Amino acid sequence: MLLLVNPHASSVTARTQVIIQKALSADHDVTLATTHRRGHASRLAHGAVADGCEVVAVLGGDGTLNEAVNGLAGSGVALAPLPGGSTNVFARSIGLPDDPVEAAALLLETLAADNIRSVGLGWVNGRFFLFHAGVGYDAAVVQQVERRAGLKRYANHALFAFAAVDTWMRHYDRSRPRFTVYHSDGEPVAGQFAICLNTDPYTYLGSRPFNIVPGTTLDGPLSMVVLRSLRATRLLRVAAGALGLGSPVTAHRHVHSRTGVDHVVVAGETPFPYQLDGDYLGETTRLEFHHAPDALALALPLV
Repeated sequence: MLLLVNPHASSVTARTQVIIQKALSADHDVTLATTHRRGHASRLAHGAVADGCEVVAVLGGDGTLNEAVNGLAGSGVALAPLPGGSTNVFARSIGLPDDPVEAAALLLETLAADNIRSVGLGWVNGRFFLFHAGVGYDAAVVQQVERRAGLKRYANHALFAFAAVDTWMRHYDRSRPRFTVYHSDGEPVAGQFAICLNTDPYTYLGSRPFNIVPGTTLDGPLSMVVLRSLRATRLLRVAAGALGLGSPVTAHRHVHSRTGVDHVVVAGETPFPYQLDGDYLGETTRLEFHHAPDALALALPLV
């Protein structure tokens, strides 16, 4: 097993790392590796495949998981997430506790039961994603959060809330559609904010999930949701619906949704921002999404 650690992740401490490494080493041959720069986790995970590892346990946030997945996809080497970030969307979505030491104990039970299953991934422009890709507004929000990355360990959800308001007011052009979504069998949909989901929820606010398309799972194709408008009242109603406090997200008239998506293209005349699994990747004028079934071996907790 490779234990891949991002020491800069929001909830990773030296003590936590030592406890987890000792616990895993009791039953497994564990090698420790730490990430030091962007993209490093992908290279370390790819090296683990070449070295004959059977499992790569990742102690870090969703961005570190995404990088590791891009080193593991298609190899048969299992990914074992351990929550170490500020939100840990994917780890929580598969039933792991938010405490990394508790999650490590559950991982040991999972591996003892050999509960490893092949799951699908999303793929866009040469890169895989685990749970979602965000296009437009939410990617601009992630960009603003990353500019204040030093505050994530302390501010966490408050930082995201501040960035969402600040981006809406000052950092995103809401005057016109930023891109068009092209489904192969339907009319083009112009939008300002889109989410391509490989599983649900989209994120968490504290302990509450943001459910966008609850029927989206790792066992099926993708879902695509497009918001045509970012008017404050409409955006707030969508957010309330995602939290279970109003009509479901897909019931709103200014929201276009599609499930069972295997392929979809997003294109714009001018560049628009995008992010994968909470990792901001810059701007582009075209994104081509595909569903990749059974692309990843995943250690699923016994819950």
